[in-house]
Amino acid sequence: MISVIIPVFKEPYLNKTIQSLLDNAVGEVEILPVFDGVLPDEPLSADKRIRPVFLKEHKGMRACTNRGIESALGEWIMKCDAHCVFCPGWDKMAEDSQSNWLMIPRRYSVKEATWERDENRPKVDYHFLSFPGDAQRSTPKYGYSIQVMNTAWKKPAEIDDVMTFQGSCWLAHRTFFLNNISPLDDKNYGPFAQEQQEIGLKYWLVVGGAVKVNKKFWYAHLNKRKRHYDSGKFSSRTKTAEELKGYNEWLTKHWLNNEEPNMIHDFKWLVERFNPPGWDKWEQRWLLHSAK
Repeated sequence: MISVIIPVFKEPYLNKTIQSLLDNAVGEVEILPVFDGVLPDEPLSADKRIRPVFLKEHKGMRACTNRGIESALGEWIMKCDAHCVFCPGWDKMAEDSQSNWLMIPRRYSVKEATWERDENRPKVDYHFLSFPGDAQRSTPKYGYSIQVMNTAWKKPAEIDDVMTFQGSCWLAHRTFFLNNISPLDDKNYGPFAQEQQEIGLKYWLVVGGAVKVNKKFWYAHLNKRKRHYDSGKFSSRTKTAEELKGYNEWLTKHWLNNEEPNMIHDFKWLVERFNPPGWDKWEQRWLLHSAK
């Protein structure tokens, strides 16, 4: 069985997301919407496969994910955002995975007006980590950080290694995740951001696992814009710019300085494995930055 964990705080498309999961599952699944100190905006379906979980206080995405994993009954867990559409048979993705893999499906965008996959927007299979600061040039207030970036790489393999992932949908073996990855750290990384860096880097550099994309399966994700937050229907669940800067810079220094306990590979190993854009002569550049 796959247990689907959905962190929820002001999510107007939750019921559509749950219905897409239920309609397109072909095996045994359970859906765990984890309400982050709030009650549902709309009544949930009476489908017995839905098992809501409630946090008494607003804690953030990491706390919701941790509670969902603790509550899950399935051999596999899938965490997803509450504004997604899923392909038929999405739950068969677990059959292609291994216990020490974290797997993501191919990502499309949602056409919000019809709540369908947007065929006019490009699909995304691969992601990489930017060199610290490159993605923040227009927003320096958020600090010096490695950020997840999309790339248009095209490779033939249906199941392939990826350096990192976007974070809106991922699948993992529950016992392996519990024993090696969780609980997610909301003290150093913050309650919401940098989930994919924390999880992905642990899989690659600490536990001897891998992060994979499975192009046989897809989901479509709503790319929330400023207008969505301005409407009042959504909440970003983030902290102040100063707090985010602290989380971002801690993350960057922690991993590039190889400070994570029990690392079996250093960060240089990951850069050499994927050769991502913008990392030429990165060790010298990082040394100069660290000396400031």
